[in-house]
Amino acid sequence: MYTLRGESVHESDTLTGTADRVGAAASLLCAVHCAALPFLLAILPAIGLGFLASHGFERGFIAFASVLALTMAVLGYRRHRATRAFALLVPGLLMLWIGGFAFDLGSATSWHTLFVVAGGTCVSLAHIVNLRMANNPPACDCVTPA
Repeated sequence: MYTLRGESVHESDTLTGTADRVGAAASLLCAVHCAALPFLLAILPAIGLGFLASHGFERGFIAFASVLALTMAVLGYRRHRATRAFALLVPGLLMLWIGGFAFDLGSATSWHTLFVVAGGTCVSLAHIVNLRMANNPPACDCVTPA
């Protein structure tokens, strides 16, 4: 534990914040990657990055992003007790999994891109909401007994 701006901060809190920031950035990069992929399919192999267009890479990234996002949302919930991040996370993960596993990039490019970009954006926003809630928990409006 250490002091930051006059407040006590646990090292686990900074690790959680860092993981949420990494998750938000990775999810946003995923959404950009999926939006740009149809245009880059011809260029990637020529510059040695053809693996970025493979189903295996994409599905592995979706699985990793799902584990990271769920872990951070649960840890955040345990701290701030707000479910707002889950309202973005659950539909985002559903769209990611549907887009990444149900729609093949070769045969349903438009649906694949739509679902994966929308899902990645929702997951990124869920990380941001979770991070903000952890840093600024809502004020308790409950009545405390005297």
